[in-house]
Amino acid sequence: MSGIFLNRKGSYIEKVLSNKTQLSLLANSGQTEIMLQKIDKNTIFFVYPADNSELMEFFYILEGELVLELDGEMVKLKSGDYYFSKDLENKAFFKTITDVQIFYVSDKPVFHLISNKMKDLEYMRNAVEEKDMYTHAHGERVKEYSVKIGEKLLLSNAKITCLNYAAAFHDLGKINVPDEVLKKPGRLTEEEFEYIKKHPKDGEDIVKDTFIKESALGIGQHHERLDGSGYPLGLKGDEICMEAKIIGVADSYDAMTSDRPYRKGMEPGDALKELKALAGKHYDELIISKLEEVLKEEGLI
Repeated sequence: MSGIFLNRKGSYIEKVLSNKTQLSLLANSGQTEIMLQKIDKNTIFFVYPADNSELMEFFYILEGELVLELDGEMVKLKSGDYYFSKDLENKAFFKTITDVQIFYVSDKPVFHLISNKMKDLEYMRNAVEEKDMYTHAHGERVKEYSVKIGEKLLLSNAKITCLNYAAAFHDLGKINVPDEVLKKPGRLTEEEFEYIKKHPKDGEDIVKDTFIKESALGIGQHHERLDGSGYPLGLKGDEICMEAKIIGVADSYDAMTSDRPYRKGMEPGDALKELKALAGKHYDELIISKLEEVLKEEGLI
């Protein structure tokens, strides 16, 4: 049945192990994450205040017993009991009495903070940017502009989360591009450009089996253009997802305004004019207008 996703006992997207605990990400969509936490007996652990005041975390005890320090008293909790945190001001103390299994739901992304795969992706992104010193921090800048544009477009929180990851890792596939091609100061040959044209699909393939798999399409399509002149598939118009259209604008803007070995970066206003000249042909006009709003707010134009 469409819309039903079935998994068997013991399956998970990713599992992170530590000395006395393990946390398995079972499912995620948009900003919501569903996890299974296992904690050995006689283990002290804490629930910490969140940086995001809107975060709510829900914990349902499936098996075992533990104690919670609440208002100076130790409260015993067992299978079937549950607790949740919202607007937590100080860290909460817990200690397991037996081995414990907890069903854990967060309405904001938290798993990435401990994910080994996320660390691998970030390492890979840094390796790509170190291949070419002139693209240092490019992914972070594209992410920041993309998210700001997405917020201007009033995208949902789920879409913003997807856009955030897609923009941050949009060039991940360049890990497979030879250094001599990435660093070449002059015009690429047709053969060399074929390497470049592969990087969106390679990046999509890298993340499609991770917990940020919903961002894969934005990565794979970020070099597609409205008139079909982009790559790798030559998609047109509405065949291109919104995340990719946004990243395409933010990516092109950052490329234009960044210094390269063979030229100085353009002024923000001049880069914006270049994008406007290609509105409706390569880039979405509304997205360009939202980038313009961001640049004005930042005092760049």
